[in-house]
Amino acid sequence: MLNLVLISDTHGLHDQLRLPPGDVILHAGDVSSRGTEKEIVKFLEWFESLNYPHKIFIAGNHDFFFENNSPEKIEKIIPPSVTYLNDSGVEIEGVKVWGSPVTPWFFDWAFNRQRGAAIKKHWDLIPEDTDILMTHGPVHGILDKTNTGVAAGCEELLKTINNSKIKLHVSGHIHEGYGERVVDGIRYINASVLDIRYRQVNDPVILPFTSE
Repeated sequence: MLNLVLISDTHGLHDQLRLPPGDVILHAGDVSSRGTEKEIVKFLEWFESLNYPHKIFIAGNHDFFFENNSPEKIEKIIPPSVTYLNDSGVEIEGVKVWGSPVTPWFFDWAFNRQRGAAIKKHWDLIPEDTDILMTHGPVHGILDKTNTGVAAGCEELLKTINNSKIKLHVSGHIHEGYGERVVDGIRYINASVLDIRYRQVNDPVILPFTSE
């Protein structure tokens, strides 16, 4: 069993967090505010320093650095002890984790894709035997409601998860959606630690996980 620590949407305020112990820390994107290289490097220095055996993150719609630079440049700044996922996966003690920064189109932010076929191309990459899926945005209708009442999550992502063996979906993006729900046996967690006013009010989510 792995003890997971789940966070998202720190937006440069990561040093305000009080983190519990665990085996794996997963950050579901928006590590920065404006996506500058300086912000990203500062986050990576902090993330690398954390006392977890496994440290995994994806980018979010604020993290322009990761969309605007080559894989080679990005690879150079990722510390050896940190795993960065971008439509890619990693296996930890038999648990298969897949991560994607992509979200439905919203004011031309980083990693935005149009709903429908354009965004579905990314979800089609998710292996069928994935245990934990981490995407920056939530699925449609689950932990995705904005303060104006709009369900902003992705319909295609929900279909993909429902047709998979995924046991846990971790997201952020919609700060107001922080929380946890279990739907049809799948655990959904929105791990946004900031509220809509970018105040650090939500705790990291602690979750024991087994792939069995």
